[in-house]
Amino acid sequence: MKKHNFSAGPSILSEYTIRNTSDAILNFGDVGLSIMEVSHRSKEFVAVMDQAQALFKELLDIPSGYSVLFLQGGASLQFAMVPFNLFQNKAAYLDTGVWAAKAIKECKIFGDVDVVASSKDKTYSYIPKGYKIPEDADYFHITTNNTIYGTEIKEDFDVNIPLVADMSSDIFSRPIDVSKYALIYGGAQKNLAPSGVAFVIVKDDILGKVERTIPTMLNYQTHIEKESMFNTPPVVPVFAALKTLEWYKQQGGVAAMHKTNIEKANLLYDEINRNKLFKSNIADVEDRSIMNVTFVMEENYKELDAAFLAFAVSQGMSGIKGHRSVGGFRASIYNAMPVSSVQALVDAMKEFEKNN
Repeated sequence: MKKHNFSAGPSILSEYTIRNTSDAILNFGDVGLSIMEVSHRSKEFVAVMDQAQALFKELLDIPSGYSVLFLQGGASLQFAMVPFNLFQNKAAYLDTGVWAAKAIKECKIFGDVDVVASSKDKTYSYIPKGYKIPEDADYFHITTNNTIYGTEIKEDFDVNIPLVADMSSDIFSRPIDVSKYALIYGGAQKNLAPSGVAFVIVKDDILGKVERTIPTMLNYQTHIEKESMFNTPPVVPVFAALKTLEWYKQQGGVAAMHKTNIEKANLLYDEINRNKLFKSNIADVEDRSIMNVTFVMEENYKELDAAFLAFAVSQGMSGIKGHRSVGGFRASIYNAMPVSSVQALVDAMKEFEKNN
């Protein structure tokens, strides 16, 4: 039976990425060694890093004056690296979920944090609107996609202070205007590579302005100067990231990925709306994520939760169970998820409705 990987992360990767990475694990670039054992200083791997950074910039149309970094520690380390490098007097944050709250917690170590708005009052089931961003803040931080709750910010904000975004789970899912951001970061294990590497897009001229001493490893300038090679990079995830970027280009780039993502999301949301057993737990349509579709049973059918989960698993659906803080179900339909897998889930929902 075909498995359909709806896991929130580590998550589905393209067959192209998996096949090419597995080949490199056996024999990297015909050098007779595994990618796992070659020196990161070798000309073969330096070329991988260079190509990955260049393709990252090409696909997102990143303007000059920005650096692309591949670092370790995941997005969670970035929660501290961002204020280490940018916080001087005060920072502003938008609280839209667990990961935004974790970023806020880390920033509070450095000083005053203005949480401009929060959707915690309704279990993060909406994106706050109508708040005021303090213009005396050093930067404004947002989390664009909230994997647990199924909400997403789908626009590039125009703000008068540096804009910082955690795009762990929606990078490359839609075209973005990078020039509107001072810094974008994220873990790679959703839309880029297996876990073990994080990406950072940083505007060079925002750095070097804080008065504090920054630990060497936590200083973005360290990694810019050493081209992400200050310490041994996670060579396999970086290689896999390159293969994913190549695959995106083959598919037609980010605009093409976005078109397919909209198709997949509409297919699933339409079925949730039609099916008498299910409902979306995100009331505002414009706030619904196209990466993580969360849904629950209608009140009259709550007792069927476990039965549907078991049925979905029997039909090849993997990772469909919702996060414990929300319940219900979650279909993570990242870039590598084919339309056919979303259709298989829709078919399972229809079959379950018919049988119940």
